[in-house]
Order: sequence, then C-alpha cells, then structure tokens
Amino acid sequence: MKTQNLEEIKKIVSEFFQKMGFEVKIEIGLPKDLTLPINLTSDDSQLLIGEGGQTLLEIQHLLKAILKRRRQSFNVTSLFGEKEVFYIDLDINDYKKKKIKYLKDLAKSLADEVALTKKEKVLPPMPAYERRIIHLELAGRGDVTTQSTGKEPERKVIIRPYP
Repeated sequence: MKTQNLEEIKKIVSEFFQKMGFEVKIEIGLPKDLTLPINLTSDDSQLLIGEGGQTLLEIQHLLKAILKRRRQSFNVTSLFGEKEVFYIDLDINDYKKKKIKYLKDLAKSLADEVALTKKEKVLPPMPAYERRIIHLELAGRGDVTTQSTGKEPERKVIIRPYP
C-alpha cells in the first residue's frame, strides 16, 4: 500500500514541475518522523534553488500545500500512521545536504577559533533552520556557547568562549 501512495505523491510532484516548465528527476524517500523526503535532480537547479535557497523553501511550502489538499489521492494514514499532519523535505541536487555540511564545518572551525582566541565570533544573519544547525553542532562542546540575537530577518548566531 505504501508504494502505491508514494507513486501517487511522485505523480503529483511531477505534474507540479511539468506545469512550471521544468524537467526534473524525482526520487521519493520513505517517510521518517512525519517527514517525506523528496529529492530532485535538474539541470535548472539554480533557478529552482534561488539565492540562499529561498526559492527552494518556497517551492517546498507550495508542494506541502498541494499535497495536503490532495491527500485524498493517497492514504496519509498508511504513510504516517494515525497522524494527519506531515511535512516534506525537498532537496534539489543535494543543495540542502551540502549546505548542512558547510554549516557544520563552519561552526566547528569558528568554535575552535573562539576557544583558542577567547574572542567571540558573530555569524552573518541566517534563517532559523540554519541557526539551529549551528546551535546543535556546538551544543556538546564544553569550551564554547552559542546564542541567537537580533530580530528576523537579521537574526544571527554568536559563538562565545565558555565562561
């Protein structure tokens, strides 16, 4: 039953991109923790991702709304159990995967520098999900601490030496 539902979702996603005029290869992963991973491959990735991934996030939002509306086409219960709420995680040409790795590496590098110099580092403004990656990556370290400061959309992370 799940395979049939995943194929129906793949069909809906495919229609979405065809109507937008994009040729994409779609891979739907198995749902995990109420989240359905959708990975795309496209020659038009720059257009689909946008500056700083903004277009990608907006497309993800639109796709979730479309799937939520058309969930009668597929059985949400058989995919996610009794939960009616679900999320999608859209990635295009592994953009998010590469971005997460970059942010984790950046966090480690800056934390090492802060621990060595005992001087705080202020990162540029970033969206909440990127700040969360930084905070989680450094949460286990005893030599630095992190804090988000400012108001959206100028909210940023500060990495400080542990007192």
